[in-house]
Amino acid sequence: MKSFKKLACAAAVVTLLAGCATVSPDGGLGDVQALTQGRTAGVDGTLSRGPTPEGDKAIADLLTQPLSEASAVRVAMLNNPGLHASLATLGLSDADRVQAGSLPNPTLALGRLTEGDTVEIERVLRFDVIGLLTLPWRSKWAGRQAELAKLQAAQDVVKLAADTRKAWINAVAAQQTARYMGNVKEAAEAGAELARRLAVVGNWSRLNQAREQVFLVDATAQLARAEQAAFASREQLTRLMGLWGTQANYQLPDRLPDLPKAAREMRDVEAQAIARRLDVKSAVSEAAYVAESQGFVKASGFINALDVSITHNTTTDNAAGTSEIKRGVGIELPLPIFDWGNARNARAQNLYLQSVSHVREVGVRARSEAREAYHGYRTAYDLARYYRDEVVPLHKLINDEMLLRYSGMISSIFEVLADARANVMAVNASIDAQRDFWLTDADLQTALSGTSK
Repeated sequence: MKSFKKLACAAAVVTLLAGCATVSPDGGLGDVQALTQGRTAGVDGTLSRGPTPEGDKAIADLLTQPLSEASAVRVAMLNNPGLHASLATLGLSDADRVQAGSLPNPTLALGRLTEGDTVEIERVLRFDVIGLLTLPWRSKWAGRQAELAKLQAAQDVVKLAADTRKAWINAVAAQQTARYMGNVKEAAEAGAELARRLAVVGNWSRLNQAREQVFLVDATAQLARAEQAAFASREQLTRLMGLWGTQANYQLPDRLPDLPKAAREMRDVEAQAIARRLDVKSAVSEAAYVAESQGFVKASGFINALDVSITHNTTTDNAAGTSEIKRGVGIELPLPIFDWGNARNARAQNLYLQSVSHVREVGVRARSEAREAYHGYRTAYDLARYYRDEVVPLHKLINDEMLLRYSGMISSIFEVLADARANVMAVNASIDAQRDFWLTDADLQTALSGTSK
């Protein structure tokens, strides 16, 4: 019994060292929210592992008005099934953390042996001593794994926010282009009808009439492509927001937001990426975890099991009417004859080298992506501003002059229509440039504080 008391005391000490691990009430969602704050397109809010009545009400309220960029991101964070699955995986990791901090259960073995009039009752209580001694380390490593899972979940949240933001930009731009191409087609139909009537009365050649007809055919094809692109872009946004049925009938704004007055000046994009990116934090944390685990692997390289058992046997001789009690303590230890743990040590060392190389790889990629994203951002801003301030106003000036010349009967209506056709390309290019700027703005935020695209 003294041996049992000693084991109980040792178990109590180990329990105190390991700490009383309990499942987190929110499954780690609060920590993920803290990690993603300021990294989700300016949208911060409560995360969940599945649909909730509060979330459904918030989504319904957001869909009653034209869907802004921030509203789209919020709906996706509340309703995306893939994100719900990722956050549920986070709950699994938290449960594993608690399980790793739990004391191993003792094993009770009972046996009854008979030989003639002799009956022997065998009782054995076995304890996993290695499991007890390594409990603090296992609990610590499981906690590390839970932290890595939180970082991965945070990256999933940031990536979803960036993808939703970009899908919203593409959907609004495609809708804007399709609407504009509809106006172009109407103008082409008017030009083609006028050309047909003039040709009928002999005031217009068949060649010129054919040119107007070609423009109408081309405008019709471009409108069909634009409408298909708008439909596909909208469906991509719908999938990311997890909407279906009547929810998919949401309304988008008529046009993209205006360009900011000035582009952001950043001279330390590499430093920001290294300091703030979640994938960099995850790689560093994983390398630290692997480095710490090496010590345990070396310590338990060839002694990975040790069981202590307490035996209490009672032998009864029914013929003689006597009983005999035997007590004892046993130890089971594997002998390191064939396996001295060299392979496990080599594996642990190579895992560490692999994790260090991964940190370097992530660091190099983060720096490069930050530089590329900022360069693309500045280039896209300059191009969008150039189209807004130079190209489109210049085409408008030409169009106004052509209308004045037409009013003065210096130019024909078909010269005005030809100039309108040239203006189509300028306006479409301007919309594309504005869209590209906002896409690069989203990429820049992700490259500086989130993860790889």
